[in-house]
Amino acid sequence: MQERLVIVGSGAIACGLAATAAHHGPLRLIARSEESAERARATVTKTLEKLGAQIDPEHVQVLVEPVDISDATFLVEAIVEHHETKAGVLSDLEAQLPEQALIASTTSSLSVQALAAASGRPDRFCGLHVFNPVTRMKLVELVFPAEASEETRERARALCETFEKTAVEVPDIPGFVVNRLLFPYLFSAVRLLEETGMPAADIDTCMRLGAGHPMGPLALLDLVGLDVSKAIGEEIGAQIPPRMEELIAAGALGRKSGRGFLSY
Repeated sequence: MQERLVIVGSGAIACGLAATAAHHGPLRLIARSEESAERARATVTKTLEKLGAQIDPEHVQVLVEPVDISDATFLVEAIVEHHETKAGVLSDLEAQLPEQALIASTTSSLSVQALAAASGRPDRFCGLHVFNPVTRMKLVELVFPAEASEETRERARALCETFEKTAVEVPDIPGFVVNRLLFPYLFSAVRLLEETGMPAADIDTCMRLGAGHPMGPLALLDLVGLDVSKAIGEEIGAQIPPRMEELIAAGALGRKSGRGFLSY
């Protein structure tokens, strides 16, 4: 890997990206607290073990901010899907980066143009929408602000190639392509559950075996996280089903909480 990579975040996407990148060279992952850092270390280690990877542990340094990133050439922000939070972090980090460094966000639904403006270097910014689980999913939706230079575009595509991902440049519209098409379908499955009272597992079985989907829609919502799914739905202007709102209010957010439409 030619870039000196820094990933900011400690959640599923950040850790999945770190495990993917670890196959290609050293990187740093920055967490907000020592507790978050410990969880991230455990997650990355477990992921690499599942993949049977023989990776030098030093390839993934999990650190707690503040961290010197003045030598980084490519920084990927992978924190909570909330514009104000991302904008604040991007603005703070930009001042610490060298002039040639690129900044990317793993946003799945927010305006890349607006995040690029908040970063302070829109010519060196891109959206890098990877999919969970990052180690297995091959697609990256690449989104560029209007000011992005040709160098930025080339280096972003090269990073995707290094990670053995297929990059597709998509327009900067809410939800981009995948989520714009996917989440109305997922929410329709919730409404079907509400209308019919069918068990969630039966709806999922119908779509897996009848439509050839690798995962049913309700299990997929649980995997994404119901709170994250709601945020994406709001960004693309989709109506959030009442059953989802009820589960979120009860703290049943999907796999990460042990319960959502299904139990884990």
